[in-house]
Amino acid sequence: MQYTQYRQYTHRSVRIMPATVAVVLAAGLVTATAPTAHAAAGATLPFTSVEAESATTTGAKVGPDHTQGTLASEASGRRAVRLDAGQRVEFTVPRAANAVNLAHSVPDGQSGTLDVYVNGQKLTKTLAVTSKYSYVDTGWIPGAKTHHFYDNARLLLGQNVQAGDKVAFQATGVQVTVDVADFEQAAGPGTQPAGSVSVVSKGADPTGNGDSTQAFRDAIASAQGGVVWIPPGDYKLTSSLSGVQNVTLQGAGHWHSVVHTSRFIDQSSSSGNVHIKDFAVIGEVTERVDSNPDNFVNGSLGPNSSVSGMWLQHLKVGLWLMGNNDNLVVENNRFLDMTADGLNLNGNARGVRVRHNFLRNQGDDALAMWSLYAPDTDSSFENNTITQPNLANGIAIYGGTDITVKNNLVSDTNALGSGIAISNQKFLDPFHPLAGTITVDGNTLVRAGAMNPNWNHPMGALRVDSYDSAIEANVRITNTTVTDSPYSAFEFVSGSGRGFAARNITVDGATVRNTGTVVVQAETQGAATFRNVTATGVGAAGIYNCPYPAGSGTFTLTDGGGNSGWAGIWSDCSTWPQPGQGNPDPDPNRNLAKGRPATATGSQDVYTPGKAVDGDTGSYWESTNNAFPQSWTVDLGSAEAVRRLVLKLPPSSAWGARTQTITVLGSTDGSTYATVVGAARYRFDPATGNTATVALPDSTSLRYLRLSVSANTGWPAGQFSEVEAYRTS
Repeated sequence: MQYTQYRQYTHRSVRIMPATVAVVLAAGLVTATAPTAHAAAGATLPFTSVEAESATTTGAKVGPDHTQGTLASEASGRRAVRLDAGQRVEFTVPRAANAVNLAHSVPDGQSGTLDVYVNGQKLTKTLAVTSKYSYVDTGWIPGAKTHHFYDNARLLLGQNVQAGDKVAFQATGVQVTVDVADFEQAAGPGTQPAGSVSVVSKGADPTGNGDSTQAFRDAIASAQGGVVWIPPGDYKLTSSLSGVQNVTLQGAGHWHSVVHTSRFIDQSSSSGNVHIKDFAVIGEVTERVDSNPDNFVNGSLGPNSSVSGMWLQHLKVGLWLMGNNDNLVVENNRFLDMTADGLNLNGNARGVRVRHNFLRNQGDDALAMWSLYAPDTDSSFENNTITQPNLANGIAIYGGTDITVKNNLVSDTNALGSGIAISNQKFLDPFHPLAGTITVDGNTLVRAGAMNPNWNHPMGALRVDSYDSAIEANVRITNTTVTDSPYSAFEFVSGSGRGFAARNITVDGATVRNTGTVVVQAETQGAATFRNVTATGVGAAGIYNCPYPAGSGTFTLTDGGGNSGWAGIWSDCSTWPQPGQGNPDPDPNRNLAKGRPATATGSQDVYTPGKAVDGDTGSYWESTNNAFPQSWTVDLGSAEAVRRLVLKLPPSSAWGARTQTITVLGSTDGSTYATVVGAARYRFDPATGNTATVALPDSTSLRYLRLSVSANTGWPAGQFSEVEAYRTS
């Protein structure tokens, strides 16, 4: 939201000391029952995205990285591809398409172009890239660094491509870091509705050279109760529109009708019935100035209004809504490259529905409700896809009554925010705290959460924050999926450091995979009940429970049944669990064994145990000869849900086919081992890459992986050139 200067967590410059801990969670958690099925998370989108790091490239891959202020940390998936002049990245098109949008970054102060190739043929068109809208500085926000490195640039290809075709981008005179490409089949321009008033008929210039502001105003005045038509073209507005009510503003589609202005509608009130659809509004906002209304809509559209099918880009905020906006519907829009919020319901929002929108690269909260002056009531954020908010939260609810956050997909948050924040932080008065029932259901959070530089400790993927007052509302968090959180999954905190309680919370039905530190991070007094919460790949411990300030009260976690995989408690409240104690891993396909410490019961000559995890299939471990059984062990660093092993021998014809008899064992403490897969014969054949794959049971969780070799038909010893361990089956 815009008033970020009031809201950062500056109290955490001190180390939290030990506090009394109340934990009612059972030490032996039972296997969870599956949560009730629910709708897929995220928006229904007309495009398919392809990550640059998964494409073919002559450039250099960067990342992954979660460190604030790096290109990789702001990238989708925390990875991207850097192209120097002459280098290219080639995407395999995933669907029929005639248009592409490319998320990219160029060095500060530079601009240039990318050459575009379709199936090897260079197009006459190029794609302009620039740093003009990037590298935003907000020095008044504690903890903020230069951020907002990426930008989006779109192009109609001028031809149809099919799934499997190749589209390549080649850098010319400027270095470009390519993040992700969105491919879509853009529809042709729509036709003018009967009876509508065209802005061109009122003197608007579709070439973008002349000022069309007055023509838009005249068309709106003439079309009261009807439709203002914005034909295909580019239109320049030099000042904002006001007095907009009882009218529809309609374009020929956002690929065809484009309005260039940083302030489209600015009005404090409206009688409503305003419908805005099917065109683009692209601004020229290059820095964030909170006192400027550099927004697509600033103020109010009035009751029973709607915004749909819009492309909104290079503004400060998409919709900053105050006043009466009852029953507003905001759906099927794209919000790109804002320097602050995507959308903020700033009090008095009743019955508002924000759904099926796509938001990328917002400079503050992507979607927010802030109950200033009056409570936002019975309003919802549903089925939105949010990626890469680069300063604050994906979704933030600051106060309000009977609010719903449902079936959203949030990924790759950065620096000062969580994927979802449910908060009583007021910023200004009069503020209306959370009340009634706050429903947080069916949301998926991927690589969400961040290291807050003000706290000097991490923020969870989903945060409940009693910042300025105790949480008394019923907070119902259900059917949540948290994947690859760099730190914790669920955080309960009083962000002001005053220890207000967070109560009346239930977490029911959650799947947590590969969280970097803990599943629950409790830092204030209060209570929550957990049911059917399952976790795998927990980095450090199940629970961190250290309320702040010390002695302020306890946070009670009640086991409602069906929980599993997160029973351990972080014991030292004087230190924070660090990702190094359970690395954040944004790549679920990472080989967990690579580079890890390896030992063996014996080895022959230079063929030491570490050769089996060095990433080089040409080197290998060989056990002491003629002394079966022999075992080889690797320490993965933390307990992992390993589902698959890939065992390799050097891929050389000099290595004849052989069969090794292998038993797979696992341990969580390095002393007591249990059999994971009983002794079996595995064939290694140069004709098939000298590789054998071992499937592990779904229940497997181990830190120490041991392979015991009892026979080898090709040599009197155990032999592996690589042992690879994966979380994926």
